[in-house]
Amino acid sequence: MHRTYFTTTSAVGTPDVSAAVALPSGKATLPTGLFINNKFVPAVGGETFQTVNPSTEEVICAVSSAQAADVDLAVAAARQAFKTTWGKHCPGTERGKLMFKLADLMEEQAQVLAEVEALDNGKPVKIARDFDIGDSVACLRYYAGWADKIHGQTIETNDLQKLAYTKHEPIGVCGQIIPWNYPIQMWAWKVAPALACGCTIVMKPSELTPLTALMLCELIVQAGFPPGVINCVPGIGSVAGHALTYHLDVDKVAFTGSTLTGRKIMEAAAKSNLKKVTLELGGKSPNLVFESADLDQAANWCLLGITYNMGQDCTAGSRVYVQDTIYDTFLQLLIKKFEQVKVGDPYDEKTFNGPLVSKGQFEKVLGFIDEGKKAGAKVITGGGRQGTKGYFVKPTIFANVTPNMRIVKEEIFGPVLSLASFKTEEEAISLANATTYGLGAGLHSNDAKQCMRVSGALEAGTVWVNQYNLLNNNVPFGGFKQSGIGRELGQYALDNYTAVKAVHFNYGEELEWPPV
Repeated sequence: MHRTYFTTTSAVGTPDVSAAVALPSGKATLPTGLFINNKFVPAVGGETFQTVNPSTEEVICAVSSAQAADVDLAVAAARQAFKTTWGKHCPGTERGKLMFKLADLMEEQAQVLAEVEALDNGKPVKIARDFDIGDSVACLRYYAGWADKIHGQTIETNDLQKLAYTKHEPIGVCGQIIPWNYPIQMWAWKVAPALACGCTIVMKPSELTPLTALMLCELIVQAGFPPGVINCVPGIGSVAGHALTYHLDVDKVAFTGSTLTGRKIMEAAAKSNLKKVTLELGGKSPNLVFESADLDQAANWCLLGITYNMGQDCTAGSRVYVQDTIYDTFLQLLIKKFEQVKVGDPYDEKTFNGPLVSKGQFEKVLGFIDEGKKAGAKVITGGGRQGTKGYFVKPTIFANVTPNMRIVKEEIFGPVLSLASFKTEEEAISLANATTYGLGAGLHSNDAKQCMRVSGALEAGTVWVNQYNLLNNNVPFGGFKQSGIGRELGQYALDNYTAVKAVHFNYGEELEWPPV
């Protein structure tokens, strides 16, 4: 077997900020310090937190925990880099070269990155390697191609004497806060457009899954990025995240996570320096199945929509509405497919669902399942824990649900699906839109006119037709309603990291003074 040994020798600032772990591909030494100015360092006060393997419930290692003083150091490093070696001081072509190099290094280390993701997050290694990391590499390359193509316009204001032009300049130091459900992919979604635009970064990964974000910092050094361009401050959200969002020298915050936390970040931005904010928040996404649909394919996509990443997905299709004429047939298809999902060891290449990320998330999901049962919903399959060790939950289908049940209204973030029927297209649209969220939605129909009507009527930032949960780096992603502000991916994401400057240039008009 090919063995990869991931070390931190090129970037370690002190000898006590690493941990040895055993992986299927060999031993690995992982960085566990804060990453500031291209060095791994302990927290100023020596604070740490523990990260836990969700498959075994055992502690993996202790990681340095950033406090306000550490965030200050990281922001200062990012500001210094922005003023000297990045931003307007590094041409887009050079930024692109470094980003391409980083993507190549990620691709070379895909197996060990995936194994650590499985260790720290519980994500099946095959999915982490082939999808999350593969997509992240593609994301970096996509935005590397944009780095020298960010420009403004020339605007004729007077053909003989004046013109104006616009410049899209990097916004500055960006605080980026990423969630635990897609640690590597969300890292790439945030970092790639910011780097392409010339911004510097202070990244705060989730305290539940900090390890791969720190591993990527090692690759940043190997790729040749100047010190301070990317910094990483793992820590508790209420401490490190709070310090980052309120920081007066941070120009923009990008956040992916819960709607509740998103509100707090908007408040922090308003109370500090009115920093720019983009938010990708929660969802309670509907998936509509009409009688003309290919039922077997629709069942496959509905299964993927709720079991992909163990349902820990902001766009999880957790509400499935099926036309009454096909409801019974579709239900039987769905049960069969649910019961074929392999739940187990994330290092097994055949596993599709690993454990949930943490004890807290595990208990939250089981709590929703218990509440659904008590509210009168019927468990068709699943409905509880799998095994006796680790945070594994059986993929679950609830029927007999009503719109006022919590399992129908609130984001569960686990492999729990609510199934209900509808009679008419109008009813389906009404049910789908009866939510405060609007991140994603899906519909399945072989009636082209119906697909156009319904996709136009659904209140969501992304609508999938005869598919679900698939994204592309060149297509924008974001939410309506309380699912967020702004867009990630595609050309649209560049707007989040630039400020437009208008220059009015007079080359002929003379001003008489005093005025006549």
